[in-house]
Order: sequence, then C-alpha cells, then structure tokens
Amino acid sequence: MRPLLVAALATSMLALSACNSRDKADAEQTAQPPTTEATPAATPNYAQQHAGDYATVQLTAKLDGLSDNQRRMLPLLIQAAQTMDEIFWLQGWGERDALLGTIKDPALRELADINYGPWDRLNEDHPFIEGVGPRPPAAQLYPQDMSKAEFEAADLADKTGLYTLLRRDADGKLITVPYHEAYAAPLKRAAGLLTQAAALADDAGFKRYLELRADALLTDDYRPSDMAWMDMKSNRLDLVIGPIETYEDQLYGYKAAYEAYVLVKDVAWSERLARFAQYLPELQRGLPVPDAYKQETPGSDADLNAYEAVYYAGDANVGAKTIAINLPNDEVVQLEKGSRRLQLENVMQAKFDRILMPIARELIADDQLKHLSFDAFFQNTMFHEVAHGLGIKNTINDRGTVREALKEYASSFEEGKADILGLYMVTRLAEKGELDADKLMDNYVTFLAGIFRSVRFGASDAHGKANMLRFNFFREHGAFERDAETGRYRVNFEKMQQAMTDLSARLLTIQGDGDFDAAKQMTDTLGIVDDSLAGDLQRLSQARIPVDIRFEQGIATLGL
Repeated sequence: MRPLLVAALATSMLALSACNSRDKADAEQTAQPPTTEATPAATPNYAQQHAGDYATVQLTAKLDGLSDNQRRMLPLLIQAAQTMDEIFWLQGWGERDALLGTIKDPALRELADINYGPWDRLNEDHPFIEGVGPRPPAAQLYPQDMSKAEFEAADLADKTGLYTLLRRDADGKLITVPYHEAYAAPLKRAAGLLTQAAALADDAGFKRYLELRADALLTDDYRPSDMAWMDMKSNRLDLVIGPIETYEDQLYGYKAAYEAYVLVKDVAWSERLARFAQYLPELQRGLPVPDAYKQETPGSDADLNAYEAVYYAGDANVGAKTIAINLPNDEVVQLEKGSRRLQLENVMQAKFDRILMPIARELIADDQLKHLSFDAFFQNTMFHEVAHGLGIKNTINDRGTVREALKEYASSFEEGKADILGLYMVTRLAEKGELDADKLMDNYVTFLAGIFRSVRFGASDAHGKANMLRFNFFREHGAFERDAETGRYRVNFEKMQQAMTDLSARLLTIQGDGDFDAAKQMTDTLGIVDDSLAGDLQRLSQARIPVDIRFEQGIATLGL
C-alpha cells in the first residue's frame, strides 16, 4: 500500500460431465456442449488481435510471518482450489481437454484456457473457435433444449436451488441433480485436501471452518460453514471455495458456479479497516428511500479485512478479475451475522497501475487528473463491498428474495446498487468527518474513471452491465460533461452527488419491490453502449490499454 493511503485511512477512517463416471444412465443425462470440430476460426489472428487484452500479473505475497504449518497448508489449499477449475469448466462448457486438445493454434488454445471455453468473456462472449455458436445462457446448468415455459411448468421443489442442475431422465422429463452428486469425484478430492489442511491449522476457527467446508462440498449444505467463516477473526490464511456467485447462469441467475480464492491476510491493514463496520446500521437508516426499503438491519458482526491474493480459480478466475469480495451471499447468514469484506490489495494495486491510470490519462480532463488516486480507488472499492450489506435482501411484497424476484437481472442490479451506494457511503462518512472531506472530489473523479474500466468488461458481465446503466444515468443527469474536441470527461461535483442519490433510490426501490419488469426496462434502455462511448472505448484499445489482468500463480510462483 502507498503511504498516502495509510495516512488517509489511519487518521480519518472492502457439463455436468466428469460426473465421476457414475454410470451410463447418468452420463446420458449430461447436457452436452455444442458439437464442434474445434478448428481455428476463419479469422486466425483473433487471439493475436486480443493478446493485449490482459496484463500479466504475478500473484505473490509476503509469507515471512507464516508458521511452518501454515507454509505446509498453503499448497493443500491451492490444490483444493484447482479442483474448482475442473468443475467450472464442466459448468460453463464441458470437458476442458476435449476442447483444448483439438485446437491446433497455440494462441487460440491459450485464449480458450483463459476463458474456460471458446467464448471471449471480455468481448461480449464472442465465439473464437470455428463451429461454435453464441454462448448459451443456460451454460451447462440446464438442458440446452429446455424452454423457460417448460422450466416454469416443471413441478420440482428444488429447481430454483443454487446447488442443483436441471437434466432430463430417460423419458425426457426434467429432473434435478444435486451438485454433490454431479461433481462427486472432484468434490471428494477437494474435501480430502481441506481435511488435510485442517489438521495443520494453528487457528481453531480456521480449522473448524475447513472441516465444515469439506463436509459442505459433499452435501451442498453450506450454511454451517458460512456461519463458521463469519466467526473467524484471527486466522492469517483464508480460503473462499465452493459454488458461490450466479453470474454464469444467464438464463435465470439461479445456479451458483464453483470458484476459489486463496488469501494471506495483511493484519496491520485489517486492523485499520475494522472500525468502519460499526457504521453499517447507521448508514442503513440513512439510505434515501422510505423506511419499508431499509427495514432489515445489517448484521453487526460484519468486518473488513485486507488480503494479498495468491490463487484464483474457477468463476473467480474467468474474465474480469475481482479486486474485493463480499460474502457470504446467504441472506439468512447476512441478516444474522452480517458479511465479510475482503479487500485484495495486491490485485487492486495492479489494476490501478496497469489499467485505471492509463485510462484516466486518455479520457479524464487534464485539470481533473490530479484527483486520480489509489487512496480513492481503494476506498471506492472497499465501500462497494460494504454496500452489498445495505438495502434489502427480501422483497417488501412477498415476492421472495430479491435474487428470486429479479432473476437474470439480480446480479447486475446488486452490483449496480453496491457501486452507487459505495460512493454514497464515502460521501456520508466524509460529511461525518470519518474520511477526509477535502479529498472527496478524488473519490468522484476516480469513480468516473472506474466506470470506463468496468464498462469494458462488456454486457455479458454483471459489473459491465451495471456500469453501462450507471454511465448513461449519470450522463442524462449531467453528472459529467464530455468535451467534444478532446473527447475527455469532466465531473460536475454537485450534479454527480444528486445523480448518485437519485440512482441509489431507484435501484433500492426496484430491488425492494422485486420489480422484474422495471429492472428489464431500465437495463434495456440504459444498459447500452452508444456510438460516442464506443468510440471512446475504441481509443483505449488503440492505446493498447489492457482490459483486465491474468495471473501467473501457484505453488511455484510463491516459491513453496
């Protein structure tokens, strides 16, 4: 971390395949990926054309303070994380080697490996292998020939569950298959590795979490381990693993995809950040919506911690890389315990240096470049994660959870809410004197530059959709101006504050109402890139600014 940030916060203050060969009948239920010869596409230089989309970053961390047991544990955690790669391939495409083994062009093969399939996640899911069509919204989570009408009519109690696949039986009837049965072999390996790691744990809380998480992988009952994860306070190592986010399910947003992060805590930074969790209930009460939309009380056990990431796997490692985490997603756990906000400081620093600052030099007005700072980027990101805990998790009109009611729009609206409420919280805390009010303009200008960074992730990414919607809302409300001659943007501080408040209220109301139609209408009208913005984004590509990062990571990279 940079010294300025230390001072700022310290003084004033985020294919079912490999179904483990169960038996032939089960194999016949497997949703198969589109058939393809997997030969290089008609545009053979696609991979070379997009080689600059990713900046390569080594994932390393300061390990000098780890005990001998912790050093022995890290490789086990990384090996467990690697099994999530195997399962995520099956969820999004099918067998990894069945695709990669048929691609002769090394650059295309590498691009397919980065994207866990033949669709470019940073370019609107563009298919870059000949014979492969558009990325199916159902992924390999539902039968490819299943209609929404058929799904809605199916009398299956767990069809909307996070941890079930939809398949067909021998008669063609829809059935559900639990994740722990569908992916039994890799899950058994992962659970075994977690059990071995637990035996080495110096921290009792981490030991208990690893043991419960191993059980969860084999049963799909994640709540006990989520509760245990919330109770951990003193562990130096951390692991996020399992089926967590629902971004991969573009059909309904119901099904969770497998992922993993292996992390090393920055103890000093975590202690500095911890104080902000206490403001959650007060910030919830101050949200700019009627009381009905903020009747839930965030858990008081929420905490903020800073980490160095050493391994990403599965859903976490595809497309745009996460720089902060807010978990668990379980609404029951959040209401009882709150959530943990994990700031991945080494990844955040890499994105600021390699991507955000070069974007700002191209698109932000010269006289406002002085307001770009890593301090503000860190704060905006941190409070984005805190803001996931604000608002409402259950609709106010008996439409179930917000996730269930908004379906495929739930993820993008949740990300949009967190982004805008994160800036709202920074503003309110600055007004209270908890953050430096004299530097609030830094947060606003850095926030605008951050929109350009995330918009480049494309419409297939929940963060990309959320940023396009916010960009257009801000533009309509005069939050920024674009100089027609230079193509550079300048923040209007007062109008951006008002637009921030208005958009916060709009998103929170749609979530609380569970208003699917309003979410769709808002996304259809505002979640688009017009010609002007498209031209500006093209300038970033021409300037050879990476869209995101990829990692050199693993046991060897860490020198273990």
